[in-house]
Amino acid sequence: MKPAPPDLESLQLLTLVAEYGSLGQAAERMGISQPAASKRLGLLERRLGLSLVDRSSRGSALTTAGQAVCQWSQQILADVESLLVGAAALRGDQDNDLLIASSMTLAEHFVPRWIGTLQRALPDVQISLNVTNSEQVAALASDGRIGLGFLEAAKVPAGLSSRQVGVDRLVVVVPPTHPWARRRRPVDLGELARTRLIVREPGSGTRETLDRVLAGAGVEPARPLMVLDANAAIRSAVVAGAGPAVLSAVTVRDDLADRRVVEVPITGADLHRRLRAVWPKGRQLMGAAADLLRIATRIDPATR
Repeated sequence: MKPAPPDLESLQLLTLVAEYGSLGQAAERMGISQPAASKRLGLLERRLGLSLVDRSSRGSALTTAGQAVCQWSQQILADVESLLVGAAALRGDQDNDLLIASSMTLAEHFVPRWIGTLQRALPDVQISLNVTNSEQVAALASDGRIGLGFLEAAKVPAGLSSRQVGVDRLVVVVPPTHPWARRRRPVDLGELARTRLIVREPGSGTRETLDRVLAGAGVEPARPLMVLDANAAIRSAVVAGAGPAVLSAVTVRDDLADRRVVEVPITGADLHRRLRAVWPKGRQLMGAAADLLRIATRIDPATR
């Protein structure tokens, strides 16, 4: 009995290992863990009966057999994409509309630039952008109601494929008159948790990152001072002296430069988060959606 043919995701993984020279980076690009990628690569090798990748402390390099299989894989993946595009054309649903959704931080600072680049290349494409929070973006993508979504997430939501498009950093900011603005030592997570903060609503990527960091440290956050569903509203509240807040560094970049707010150093926490593009698992991105993803991964966000 012939062995089962390799799946397309395993072939894509092999091509990414060849591109990056690193199994870890290839796994990150596909939105899966490194152990999962290693397991998938091992299954591919067993199915083909070939050793495809040499792993060492310096990275991962394709064997001679792996290089040949990689070339065939690239051709297979290109043929599959052509098949899907052709099928879409036969169905008559390859139109010029692209529906996307984005979390607020990405929509405010990155997505418009990507859309502008796409529309200069494809002026006939009509793009509709729904600005919401990360939880809603994931839901819209899972339901197939958008062609592509952009969100902040520590993990890829279930049922979605993803690709990292950047890295963001959260900062704790206070008005210049706040006592934290004059202190010399960092604020630890315990003190941060005990402090009533101005925060985004549940479901936002910013709130999810903050809650995850505090939960990981085993501290229970105090009741929020305010819960606002817009970054601009939180910025205005901090500038007006209402209290401390946690926001993306890029959101308050100008406020920090002009000393309207002050960043407070935090100890014991990694407040970085990944910015991702997401779409339904198993769906091949085509047309304008695929073009927009290529633009997003090529034009680096300032925080990457």
